[in-house]
Amino acid sequence: MQSFGQILLMVLEIAWFILIAHIIMSWLINFQVLNLRQPLVSQIWYGLNRLLEPIYGPIRRALPASGGLDFAPLILLLAIYAARIIVTNNFL
Repeated sequence: MQSFGQILLMVLEIAWFILIAHIIMSWLINFQVLNLRQPLVSQIWYGLNRLLEPIYGPIRRALPASGGLDFAPLILLLAIYAARIIVTNNFL
């Protein structure tokens, strides 16, 4: 059972890093540090969007309208952190 918990923690760590990369990249694109006209930047950006949009969609539909702010990444970060706590307390 302990190895199952470690595998779950590894998957949650990978999801955490992918989400952090998406958040940082969105800031860099919005502040025009990165340019989407560069092929590598656009491939990474659109790949991360295709990976995370199925997760963000239901969260955005459940949240009330908040103007121009997107709280879906924050909610997902909190959910991943809560899942890590649950796995650590119950499997390890």
